[in-house]
Amino acid sequence: MFKTIAMLSILGTTLCVQSNALVVVENPVVEWNRNLLQIVRTRGAQPETIHSTRSFAIMHVAMYDAVNTIHRTHETYIPHRLKTSGNESIDAAAIGAAFQVLARLYPSLRAMLETEFERSLARVPQSAEKLQGIRIGREVADQILANRINDGSNAKPSPYVFRPGAGNYESTPPNFPPQPQFTHWSHVTPFVLERASQFRSAPPPALDSERYASGLASTERSGSATGSTADPDQALTGRFWNGAIQNYWNEIAQTAAVAHHLNTAETARVFALLNLSVADSVIAFYDAKYTYNLWRPVSAIRAADSSIAPNVVANANWLPEVGNTTPDPSYPGAHAVVSAAAAEVLTIFFDGGWLDFDVRSEVMPGVSRHFTSFSAAAQEAKFSRIFAGVHFPFDLTSGETMGLAVADFVVDHALTLRDQDRYVEPSRVE
Repeated sequence: MFKTIAMLSILGTTLCVQSNALVVVENPVVEWNRNLLQIVRTRGAQPETIHSTRSFAIMHVAMYDAVNTIHRTHETYIPHRLKTSGNESIDAAAIGAAFQVLARLYPSLRAMLETEFERSLARVPQSAEKLQGIRIGREVADQILANRINDGSNAKPSPYVFRPGAGNYESTPPNFPPQPQFTHWSHVTPFVLERASQFRSAPPPALDSERYASGLASTERSGSATGSTADPDQALTGRFWNGAIQNYWNEIAQTAAVAHHLNTAETARVFALLNLSVADSVIAFYDAKYTYNLWRPVSAIRAADSSIAPNVVANANWLPEVGNTTPDPSYPGAHAVVSAAAAEVLTIFFDGGWLDFDVRSEVMPGVSRHFTSFSAAAQEAKFSRIFAGVHFPFDLTSGETMGLAVADFVVDHALTLRDQDRYVEPSRVE
C-alpha cells in the first residue's frame, strides 16, 4: 500500500506524490477541452462554414449531461431516459461522451481520437462502474448530437451582396475577401437563447454623429499600421489577442479549474456554461452584424467624407495594425461579446473572479500576459481591437453589453440546481 504524502495540480493534472510511486490522474473535462482545442487549431480540421464554438458547446454539454445523469445535483441540458444507479464512474462517462461527440463531428480524426480515448480510460480503474459510465456517456452524447442535427449549422452560407454607399460593409484591404464569413450563422438554433435577436444591439451611431466621428478618429490614431499613437504595450495587445477569442477563454477556464481544484462534476458544469454562453453569443453577434452591415474602420477611414461625418479627413492609404481585417461587418465587436460572456460566466462560477493567471496568445507563440481577474482579461481583449485597428470603440461597448446579457441569461436558465434543499456541495480535491 502506498502512502500519499503530497498533492499538486499542474495544467489540469492532479499529481499524487507517493512514497513509492507517482500516480497521474487527469481531469477528463480539461483533458478533452485540450483535445478539441488541438483539433480546431489544426489547419483543415474544422469545416470552414461551421463555427467551432458549436463543437465546444456540444461536447461540453454532453460531458456535463453524462456526469449529471449520474451525479444528479443539477438539471440536465435535455432530459435523458437512462437508468442509472448513481454509482457509475463519472470520469468514464465524461470521457465516453467527449469521444463520442468528437468522433461524430470529426470522423476523419477518429483514429487519433480513439488513441486519446484509450489513454484517458486507462487512468480510470477497471470495474463494472467504469463500463457503465462509458455506456452512459456515449448514449448521452448521441442524444445531444441528435438534438442538434437540424440546427441549421449545415446550411450553405447565404451569398452576400456588397452594397455601395457610405457606412455599408465592403470587402477590406489589403486582402479584399470576396465574401464575408458565416452569413448563415444567425439562423442557427441557439443553445439556450430563445432567438438569435433576443439581445440584439441598438443601431450603431449615425455617420453624421459626434460619437461616430470620435470613434473613427480614435481607431485611426491608435490602430494604424504606421504612425500609431498607441504605446508599445497597447500595440502589443492588438496583436496578442488577434486570434480565435473563444480559444483564449477555454484556456483561461482550464487554468481556473486547475487552480481551484475542481472535481469532474464541477469542471463539467463550468465548461458547459462557458461554452453554451460563447456559442450563443456568436449566434447573437452574427444576427446583429448582418442586420446593421456596418463597414469596418479601414473602409471608413479610407473613404472618410467631411460632408457626412464632421471633422474627418480621408486617409486613402491607411491600414490596420494587424494587416487583414476579419471578413464580416464591424458592429458589434465579436471579441467584446465573447470576452464579456466568458468572463461573466467565470466570475459568477468562481464567486468574484479574482485569480492570478497567465494567458497565452493564439497567434504569437511563446508570448503570454498576466491578469488578476477575468474582468481584467476581458477588458484588455475588448480594447485590443482598437489597437489592432479593426473596430470602432462603439462596436466594443455594444458588444460587451450583448455578451453580458447572453451569459446572464444562460446562467439563469441552464444547468441550474435541481433541488437546493437536497443539494450537497461535491467534495473538492485538496
